[in-house]
Amino acid sequence: MNAFVAVAERLSFAKAARQLGVSRSTFSETIRALEEKLGVRLLNRTTRSVALTEVGERLLAELRPALESFEAAVESINVFRDKPAGHLRLTVPRPAAKQVIEPILATFLTANPAITLEVVIESALTDIVRDRFDAGIRPGHRVEQDMIAVRVGEDARATIVASPDYLTRHPRPKVPGDLQEHNCFRQRFASGVIHRWDFEKRGKSLEVIVTGSLITSESDLAIRAALDGVGIARVPAIYAEPHVTCKRLVPLLEDWTPRSVGFFLYYPSRRQMPAALQAFINVLKTQAR
Repeated sequence: MNAFVAVAERLSFAKAARQLGVSRSTFSETIRALEEKLGVRLLNRTTRSVALTEVGERLLAELRPALESFEAAVESINVFRDKPAGHLRLTVPRPAAKQVIEPILATFLTANPAITLEVVIESALTDIVRDRFDAGIRPGHRVEQDMIAVRVGEDARATIVASPDYLTRHPRPKVPGDLQEHNCFRQRFASGVIHRWDFEKRGKSLEVIVTGSLITSESDLAIRAALDGVGIARVPAIYAEPHVTCKRLVPLLEDWTPRSVGFFLYYPSRRQMPAALQAFINVLKTQAR
């Protein structure tokens, strides 16, 4: 039944099999055996698509609350343990993994040996209820309003950088508007939107539409191109700092701060908080203090 819900929610045998940690062939056999046992077809599948039948839609609607009740029943046992146990599954963007999770990783795992922590690195706005995540970490403005959110990190501060070689061949920008005359590397979000470069100075906000020869969702690629003197990158400061320290990259427009927001851990408000998630939040709060 759990396998059926996984494929019904994702409409993909490959994605559902990965989530459950089994081979695709094993997963397909599980669904085939379920349909044979029930005597009905639950899914229509071709080589390119998967769709629920009417019976499958009915079964999915009935199973969701049943599985949530089952998970809550298993979770209730945790109160009788000396230490919390279970599987904690989080979805986080790469900067948050480095800035929020890395500093507390050893502390959390050492203090909670009975918890298995799974961290999925992705920038897309994942539906944590549909995809069976216990919680996620995202910038505050990207957290849905029906979620409970807890601030867990400082602002994801960005920095504008270029190589010394690039600056010997091009005039150094003095104000954000000067960036429109430069080759600037842009970021495309998972939604398809290209990020605009925004700045703040003494309470004044400014947004600049830049252009350039590279569009990527990975900061590492933008930094590599900047190191090679191709253009100017806007990346999380935590990624650029080692190169700035070694003077391979030069920070620009330091009196204009790229706008940033804090990281928040969020989880569904209608769901009882798992003990493993509470233990994770406690470690984050201790680290913050």
